[in-house]
Amino acid sequence: MYQLFFRLVFRHMDPEQAHQLAFRWIRLVARVPVLRTFVAAVLAPRYRELRTEALGLRLHSPFGLAAGFDKNAVGIDGLAMTGFDHVEVGTVTGKPQPGNPKKRLFRLVEDRALINRMGFNNEGSLRVAARLASRRPVFKTVVGVNIGKTKAVPEEEAVSDYVKSAERLAPYADYLVVNVSSPNTPGLRNLQAVDQLRPLLTAVREAADRSVPGRRVPLLVKIAPDLADEDIDAVADLAVGLGLDGIIATNTTIAREGLGLRSDPALVKETGGLSGAPLKGRSLQVLRRLYARVGDRITLVGVGGIENAEDAWQRILAGATLVQGYTGFVYQGPFWARSIHKGLAARLRTSPYATLADAVGADVRTSR
Repeated sequence: MYQLFFRLVFRHMDPEQAHQLAFRWIRLVARVPVLRTFVAAVLAPRYRELRTEALGLRLHSPFGLAAGFDKNAVGIDGLAMTGFDHVEVGTVTGKPQPGNPKKRLFRLVEDRALINRMGFNNEGSLRVAARLASRRPVFKTVVGVNIGKTKAVPEEEAVSDYVKSAERLAPYADYLVVNVSSPNTPGLRNLQAVDQLRPLLTAVREAADRSVPGRRVPLLVKIAPDLADEDIDAVADLAVGLGLDGIIATNTTIAREGLGLRSDPALVKETGGLSGAPLKGRSLQVLRRLYARVGDRITLVGVGGIENAEDAWQRILAGATLVQGYTGFVYQGPFWARSIHKGLAARLRTSPYATLADAVGADVRTSR
């Protein structure tokens, strides 16, 4: 049904407008008590075998929604209703900003991919923090908050900008993510260099601890798939050395060559980050390399090109304790999370592993 609707309606709409319309519908349904309970029963069934512990948190399953869909924390309950067991909001910046000029979101339908150059359009950390502070959850779900650099802030002032957001948002976050890997904010990816990343992560950790003295808020960093292998190793070593809680692998890619893209060449040439199916192979490679380097010392989150339960299962075997998706939601619709949960449970039952935790990193360990 959704595939037909996508072909007849959404495919002919501007992608950003279609996103806003679909998200508005989700939020509206979540406001109707009886309806949202029914929808959650259909879209978010629970499987006991998928229960997951990560980052000191208990989740119904490892599968959640990546940052970018709900930039301003306006629809967390609606997204939980559709089956996501953790929702990462943002990216949120220190100051409000409109993002890049439109048109800034493009569908590569033949490749089941998106290109975006949104530019961290959001209402700013002060307003998002106030919204999270006043939130009264309807559905229990883990809420991550992804923070990034305000575009107008010079690179040399980036640390203070991140600290400002961390201080405001950490009290309302189940976990906090430092995003240094979006290709759509000039100079942002330079912060992935270890000599710049170390003081940034140290300062954000201290800011989170100051603002939430009675609780350690887990801190993760999100990296790009375009890092060289030696830089991936360096980030992994830094994360372990700093006592970071996790790494999210990966963000979107600026690469176009070698991905087998079949869409209109004019679309493929659009600047911005590419997400979706073509990113699958590289994201999996990065994840495997990270797990080989850090093992079980920190939590790895696999994201990038996940379309179905098999993709999610492969990320778990490669070392991911948690798995996230985004582009697949655009192309597959409201039953997507349900399908992944069902498929993961089936794969675990027929696997040699007693629990999902036993499966984490199994392929990497056996290949050593």
